[in-house]
Amino acid sequence: MAHRGFSLDGLENSMAAFRAAVDLGYQHLETDVHTTSDGVLLLFHDDTLERVTDGRGRISDLTAAEVAAARIGGLEPVPLFDELLTAFPHARMNLDVKDRDSIRSLAAAIERHGAHDRVLVASFSDRRRRAVLRLLSRPVASSAGVVTNGLFVLLGPLLPAGLLRLVLRRPLRDVQALQVPVRHGVVPVVTPGFVRRAHRLGLVVHVWTINGPAEMHRLLDLGVDGIVTDRADLLKQVLQERGEWPGS
Repeated sequence: MAHRGFSLDGLENSMAAFRAAVDLGYQHLETDVHTTSDGVLLLFHDDTLERVTDGRGRISDLTAAEVAAARIGGLEPVPLFDELLTAFPHARMNLDVKDRDSIRSLAAAIERHGAHDRVLVASFSDRRRRAVLRLLSRPVASSAGVVTNGLFVLLGPLLPAGLLRLVLRRPLRDVQALQVPVRHGVVPVVTPGFVRRAHRLGLVVHVWTINGPAEMHRLLDLGVDGIVTDRADLLKQVLQERGEWPGS
């Protein structure tokens, strides 16, 4: 997955970055959603504009017109969710729900576009993620939040497979993916046992954010199902070397 698209110039979550990833051949794009004060769903990571744009202010306090005046890296406008869906009709989107205001706006956008088969809904908050799922007319793919991932990491090595499945049945009831870092502080997360236990429960493992070829190779050898990267160019080379890039 191309993390916020692909831009070596820092133009994250811009249409230019998404286009660059698609031009490389990527069909899975990772991005983030926020909602303006007048209910418009945007693709943007931070709560505020300052870090990556020439604008100022909290997105939830600004109108869509006010956000539209800002430029990512001084060059690119902040894109609308609708723009990404329509510009790349064959691409699939991994959507990180960043705020409560985006629960209803994201669900409405998925319904409006009939994009249920094209999205995976993610959030650090299991509550926020599930709130989106409840508003949809049919299921979408979804990944676990921090609490559920934490339970899986801590209980996995301690419980036999059958008991682990039973204990986590409710937390994992609407989860198809575990999207995790390699480690959390000093705690290793993505281990051979972690991947093995996830696969036994029918879950896929996506690891973020991996930008070095050696680590990409190591994780793929470990059996992970997906890698989220800022360096879409390098991951493509790795997958080509392994004969795992489409058409290679």
